[in-house]
Amino acid sequence: MIGHISGKGGENFAERFLIDRGAEILERNFRTPVGEIDIIARMEGRLVFVEVKARFGSEHGTPGEAITAKQKRRIRRAAEMYLKDHGGTAQPVRFDALLLSEDGVKYVKSAF
Repeated sequence: MIGHISGKGGENFAERFLIDRGAEILERNFRTPVGEIDIIARMEGRLVFVEVKARFGSEHGTPGEAITAKQKRRIRRAAEMYLKDHGGTAQPVRFDALLLSEDGVKYVKSAF
């Protein structure tokens, strides 16, 4: 069980969580006109785009429910921009989610 974490605290937690599992953090809060990517990392031979969501209490749903189809499209478009600026699309990529709630931490590989 983890305490209440939100915003930058959630992203700081996520960064430490990923580093502890062998990730190399390349960028945080990569912003584009079409969207933002919370964390970009290299791990397991892939470029990984990580969306971090924290939800505590039931009034706003689960962290996984907070990643909408519209948000997924924006993250994918932002990832395309990142790839264009950082070595092209030939490298393997993955979109993961790190979900924080009162139940704990759930890391979902290939979340979308």
